[in-house]
Amino acid sequence: MTVLVSQEGAQAAGPRALEAPQVRAALLDCLQANLAVLADRHHGPDTHLRLGAVLRFAPAPRGPGGLPTVEPTVEDQLAAAGELLGLAVREHATRLPGTAPGEPTEPSYVVADAFHLPWVPYHGHKHVEHSFLVEPGADGVTVTDAYHNDTAWGRARPLRLSYRRDRLDALLAALPEETVTVRLSARPPGPAPAPVHTPADEAVIDAYLRAYADHEDRVLALERFTLETWLLARARHLHAAYAAHLAGGPQDEAVRAHLARWDGVVEHTYLAYRRVARGRAEPAGVFERAGEALRADATVFGGHRPRSLEDEVRAVVAQVLQVCEDALVVGTGGFDGDLSGLAEFGSMRMVEVVERLEQRFAVEFAPEDLVPENLHRVDDLCALIRRSPSAR
Repeated sequence: MTVLVSQEGAQAAGPRALEAPQVRAALLDCLQANLAVLADRHHGPDTHLRLGAVLRFAPAPRGPGGLPTVEPTVEDQLAAAGELLGLAVREHATRLPGTAPGEPTEPSYVVADAFHLPWVPYHGHKHVEHSFLVEPGADGVTVTDAYHNDTAWGRARPLRLSYRRDRLDALLAALPEETVTVRLSARPPGPAPAPVHTPADEAVIDAYLRAYADHEDRVLALERFTLETWLLARARHLHAAYAAHLAGGPQDEAVRAHLARWDGVVEHTYLAYRRVARGRAEPAGVFERAGEALRADATVFGGHRPRSLEDEVRAVVAQVLQVCEDALVVGTGGFDGDLSGLAEFGSMRMVEVVERLEQRFAVEFAPEDLVPENLHRVDDLCALIRRSPSAR
C-alpha cells in the first residue's frame, strides 16, 4: 500500500502534482478546507476566514459512542458556506462523483471515507469523513484537497493532483455508496459579518466534560476527546484570525496566549489517549484543563448582547442591499431611516427584502400590509413581523 503524504510522494505514485491551493488550511477542519478553496476562488483571498465569524460552544448531545460532540455535520458546513461564504448548494446527493466527458465543468465537492483516499495519511488506517474537490483538468481530472494536519501516519498538506481520467474513475468507483457529492454555485457573499462569541453555559460545559470523564471505555472516550479538542482549538484559532483580519492588525498578546493554552489542551489530550491505548495509566488533569480553557474563552473573546429584532431585520436588509449594517443605523452618515433614499434600494430589492424576511422569521405577511409605505423603514418592517399571526 502506498500512502501519499506530500506532493512529491503523490507524484511518485502516479498522479501529477500541481500548484497547491492557498488557504489558511491549518485553521480549518477537513470539511471546511475545500469549501474554503471554492470561496476564495469565487470571492477573493481570505473570504474563507468568514467561517470563523461566529464562535459558540453548543455540542450535540449524542455523537459517536453516545458522547456529546462539537463536530459539525456536512449539512452544518454547507449551511455555513451558504450563509457566510457566498456558496449556494445547487445539487446534493448521496452518490459517487463522475468524471465522464461532457459532465459539468464546475467542481464537485465530495465527502467520502478517508480510509479509501490514497493521498491522505488515513488511507488504509482510519475511517473518517473527509472532503475533496473533483474537476476537469487540462489533460485529465484534478483532485484538490486543502487539508492540513499531522497524524499518526504522516503529514497531510494542501495539494492538487492531476489524474488520468481512467485512474481516477477506478479510485472513485471503489468509494463507499454513502459518499456525498455536492455542486455549489457562487452568489454575492454580502458584507463581512462582525465577529461574535457566545459565552458557553456553565452547565453545558460540566455535562460535556463529565460525559467523557465518566465514560467506561477510556480508549474510546479519549480518542473521541482528542478529536473534540482539536476541533475546539481550530475553531478558536479561526475566530481569532478572522477578527484580526477585519481589524487589520495582529492578534494581541492575550489572544495569542489563550490560543497557545488551547494547543496545550490538544497535546495533553492526545498524550492521554496514546498512553491509555497502550494499556498505561491515564494522565490526570485533561478534563480540568479543557474546562479552564472553555471558561476562559469568555474573558479573551468577550460576549455579545442578544440581537434584537431590529438588529436581525437590519442584517437581512444589509445583506440584500450589500451594505454594512452600520450604514442602516439612523443617524449614521446622515441616514434618516428611509431606505428609499439609498441608491442601492429599489422595487426589486424591496421585494427581495420581503421574501428574505418571510423566510428568516417564518412569517407570511398579510396581503393588505404589503404596500410600499410599510416596507421602506426597518422599524416598519419589524412592526409587520410582530403583528404577523404566523411569527415564531
